Amino acid sequence: MKVNRKLAIAAGLFSVMGLSIAASLPQQGPPKPQNLKVLPKNISGEQLDHIMDMWAASLGVHCNFCHARNEQTNHMDFASDAKPEKKMAREMFQMTSKINKKFFEAEKDSLGMVKEASVNCYTCHRGTAHPEVKIPERQHGPGGPPPGGTPPPPPPPSGNN
Repeated sequence: MKVNRKLAIAAGLFSVMGLSIAASLPQQGPPKPQNLKVLPKNISGEQLDHIMDMWAASLGVHCNFCHARNEQTNHMDFASDAKPEKKMAREMFQMTSKINKKFFEAEKDSLGMVKEASVNCYTCHRGTAHPEVKIPERQHGPGGPPPGGTPPPPPPPSGNN
């Protein structure tokens, strides 16, 4: 099979040019996470996305619940602290971390993240942004009075003694 020599040379030159242009372009990786105040500074973008996805699912929300939109670029400004929900999320993360450390002796991984949390966002939120606070109704019946209540009176003596 004869190969057209001019065609082979042209293909080779285009390949070399393409590789040299690609090598000269700046390497664009995923953006480095910015403005991290409670999460580890050395967290990867992939790990951060995983954590944010878990938090969003636990609260039944999307990114814009905590993160503001940059009106000039029309993209999410993840580094911005413009929304109070982001500050609350940080405080809640610190709270659950303290609970897990104090009461559940939670171990941390190489990034300083809790490996297996006993308490997390879903513990209270159950897929809602603002969990309902409900006080249980008082019920008297089998099992006796609620804790802290007075004990029931003893049964009347039977006449068969």
